[in-house]
Amino acid sequence: MALSRLVAGLARGVVMSLALAGAAAQAQQVLRVTAIPDESPTELARKFAPLGQYLESKLGMKVEWTPVTDYAAAVETVVNKKIDLAWFGGFTFVQANVRSGGKILPLVQREEDEKFRSVFITEAKSGIAKLEDLKGKTLSFGSQSSTSGHLMPRSFLLAAKINPDVDLKRVAFSGAHDATIAAVASGKVDAGALNISVWEKFVAEKKVDPAQVKVFYTTPPYYDYNWSVHADMPEALREKIKAAFLALDPSTPQGKEILGLQRATRFIPSKPENYNGIKAAAENAGLLK
Repeated sequence: MALSRLVAGLARGVVMSLALAGAAAQAQQVLRVTAIPDESPTELARKFAPLGQYLESKLGMKVEWTPVTDYAAAVETVVNKKIDLAWFGGFTFVQANVRSGGKILPLVQREEDEKFRSVFITEAKSGIAKLEDLKGKTLSFGSQSSTSGHLMPRSFLLAAKINPDVDLKRVAFSGAHDATIAAVASGKVDAGALNISVWEKFVAEKKVDPAQVKVFYTTPPYYDYNWSVHADMPEALREKIKAAFLALDPSTPQGKEILGLQRATRFIPSKPENYNGIKAAAENAGLLK
């Protein structure tokens, strides 16, 4: 009798433990999302809000936005699995993939990211009309880990036989694309290099006057941004996330709003091989560690 009570007690304990474990697992069903801080924190949060709500409805789980302080933090949080889904630039994806031993997977990218470009801007009256005119001038990049705000602009400068660290009077890093525009517009620097998408958004929203600040060089195209996850994420969840992005349709009100905020016509599948050119450019520039 005592043995049967002991067995029954143990059984109840096992059932309770399993129930608690199940409840804990359910409580942890949160998709933690971040993005490289290439724009102001308030702008990034505004852009993500409707996308987060959409993902919650598609995935059946809570989606939590977690801002990071800089590009390096975005890389480390995904590599260390503190974040589940991240919006990376091409260079930060390469950094994360190298740091993780190839364990970071790009799920989707915007169609625009197949042929992304950077622009070099200056004040209209600066006298700067081509890359060669930058010699002896001051120039602001964005973040040091930015693809479109540093790596690729630097790469194209080097291809034009201009070493920014030798041929320019001073090189600065603003930290973000919108800050680069502000630095040029205020006269803090003679020129700046940034993401063409942010530039076009500022012009469209009349936050910059192209008669006062102009584009004097647009780079050739290259692959850039993507949404990435760690390879240890369950495949079923990875596929659900990918499917949710691919299902965004600009003909629906919800799809139109989300794609508009993401500055995308649509999302398409991505793959690590797309970023081999970015990796080569980073190695050639001595920026990949």
